[in-house]
Amino acid sequence: MLGLCLGLAGTLWAQVPTEHFTLAWNHSIEKIRWEEDYHVTPQGLVLVEARVKGTGAGMDIPDDAYLKNGSWHYRPKLPTLPKLRLGRTPEAGDFDVCFAQVSGKVQCQAMSHWIGQPNKQDAAVEVWGCEQANVAPIDVR
Repeated sequence: MLGLCLGLAGTLWAQVPTEHFTLAWNHSIEKIRWEEDYHVTPQGLVLVEARVKGTGAGMDIPDDAYLKNGSWHYRPKLPTLPKLRLGRTPEAGDFDVCFAQVSGKVQCQAMSHWIGQPNKQDAAVEVWGCEQANVAPIDVR
């Protein structure tokens, strides 16, 4: 089964057993929620849709975006990404990773749940798709 791997410089820190996930965070300056939906494939991560609750510094809304439930929705035109490299510092806050549980309920947890709190020594994390090795499905009831 494909899933999500978290780590840095080729070192695996954690695995999340999901093929679809949402990466969410608050913009470090504007404090506006941003969400991106990804699908994990053997070729890499496919960004399916993005949502942002407003505009601000570095947050231009594409011309084809539409407003729904208080967020601007759009489909970024990016190739499949082999991995994402995310800046992660105490000042900026953490990312949330959201995915459907075995029960069907969507669960969001801070990235720190898997790899610890953001810190200055490890100010980045890489996220990529990988084969899951003996990881049981997660179900939070």
